[in-house]
Amino acid sequence: MRRNNYPYQPLNQQPSGPHPASHDALEAENEQAAEELKQKIGALKSLTIDIGNEVRYQDKLLRGIDDDMDRTSGFLGNTMTRVVRLAKQGGGARQMCYMFLFVLVVFFILWITLKFK
Repeated sequence: MRRNNYPYQPLNQQPSGPHPASHDALEAENEQAAEELKQKIGALKSLTIDIGNEVRYQDKLLRGIDDDMDRTSGFLGNTMTRVVRLAKQGGGARQMCYMFLFVLVVFFILWITLKFK
């Protein structure tokens, strides 16, 4: 299979037999092609090592995010359990109203702070 951008062109073989000069030329061309191939293999090896390092780094970040999400989920679940327990206690409606107003005030203060920053 020949590629369009492949620079190798075979030498014409003469039917009278190989000459030492043409054999040396073929040998030199093979050495040059082998050296180019060695350089390309080195570049590919370096690239695959870099890709492997990046994959390990991204995996580490994703595992950290996953752990953070698990902790946040547990914290949120505990908080919701407390809120439900607070609502079931006597006077829970009044306390829920105070909590709702507190949350609104906090969000309003944050909005004002970020808007005029």
